[in-house]
Amino acid sequence: PAGPPGGGRRCLRRRRAARLSARIACLCHVLNRIWVAFILTGFSAAVVQTAQGDRELFSRVLTGLFDTAKTGFDISLGLVGVMSLWLGVMKIGERGGLIQLFGRALGPFFRRVFPDIPAGHPASGSIVMNFSANVLGLDNAATPLGLKAMSELQEINPQKDTASNPMIMFLVLNTAGITLIPTSVIAIRQALAMKQGLIGFNAADIFLPTLLATFISFCAGLITVSIWQRINLFCKPVLIFFAGFFAFISLLYAWLSALPAEQMAQMIGRLGSGLIVSIIVLFVSVAAWRRINAYETFVEGAKEGFGVAVQIIPYLIAMLMAISVFRTSGCMAYVIDAIRAAVLAFGLNDDFVPALPVGLMKTLSGSGARGLMVDVMTIYGVDSFQGKLAAIIQGSTETTFYVLAVYFGSVNISKTRYALACGLIADTVGLIGAISIAYLFYH
Repeated sequence: PAGPPGGGRRCLRRRRAARLSARIACLCHVLNRIWVAFILTGFSAAVVQTAQGDRELFSRVLTGLFDTAKTGFDISLGLVGVMSLWLGVMKIGERGGLIQLFGRALGPFFRRVFPDIPAGHPASGSIVMNFSANVLGLDNAATPLGLKAMSELQEINPQKDTASNPMIMFLVLNTAGITLIPTSVIAIRQALAMKQGLIGFNAADIFLPTLLATFISFCAGLITVSIWQRINLFCKPVLIFFAGFFAFISLLYAWLSALPAEQMAQMIGRLGSGLIVSIIVLFVSVAAWRRINAYETFVEGAKEGFGVAVQIIPYLIAMLMAISVFRTSGCMAYVIDAIRAAVLAFGLNDDFVPALPVGLMKTLSGSGARGLMVDVMTIYGVDSFQGKLAAIIQGSTETTFYVLAVYFGSVNISKTRYALACGLIADTVGLIGAISIAYLFYH
């Protein structure tokens, strides 16, 4: 007898869900190996050093574990307020139509970058909205929009098991996208500054360097995929997009470069703070003008922010625990010293080396990189060069492997072609760009 109506579609969805779960599980296995390796390597090093006479090492390791657990909870507690604030404000912007308006303004640019998408196809709208959400730091909104865009791109994909050109371009730009406001990084910096007793600390002073670093990564990803797909970027919408951004940054830097380094950092912080406050006022004003209940809308979004922040706690503490064992046993110092020796061999300044593991980990795991960033800020200080660089790297790079696994898995793509290569190229260029920008602004 015939199955129930829609039974075939349900089976297809179940198969897709199973394959997506398998891909995520595979990625989790990679992260699990890294986590276990940190702990076992640290323990082995501690045993060797204890045998050589350091009888207090295991006491320091245990103390470090308790301290990092408390640090992880304190940071997450501070994150609750900021995430609730920002997601509440973004919900107002979404209801007021400003985020959609921003998406429409970017429409001409994306039509040129995705020439294989038919005019008027709904995938174009989902891609623009996903990009807009990523720019504004709305990860919760960006992921569903991204999955929707992938589903719509699969509809026009002639080979259902192979990534199409628009899919590859979309995912590479997604992993290397521009970030205007790195909300979670700002929140973590503010929480650590309070813990370290810094008065009048401006956690938003990384706004401009992070924006520049993400733009470099975005350009690298766009150019790499465009060369591979033979897309002509020398067209009016794309040139206007780049010209506008470069003009803005050039004027801004020409104005700031005349200031001493300390005053430049202060001015960047003021600009970041002013921009964030202006966005909040704009969103609330438009909502009031359109007679939207801004208060209830804010509360609705803030509830989501509370959930996001609470979910981070176990992941952050887990990674901080493993990193603490690895660092207290001296293994982290061995790794950093090896990298430093290679850097010095080329005659380069080595002040960036302590923050480099954040960039190397971010490609694999966002929570792992977040833990390393917190570790750098705790050791060197949230307001140090290393602390600022770690924040810029964390705010300007993406978990490429995770994004590819989730998005391709959601539409049952098994042949990803050159997507990973292009994503890693963008990550590498973005990391180099972040280090260079940090030296330009803070060193």
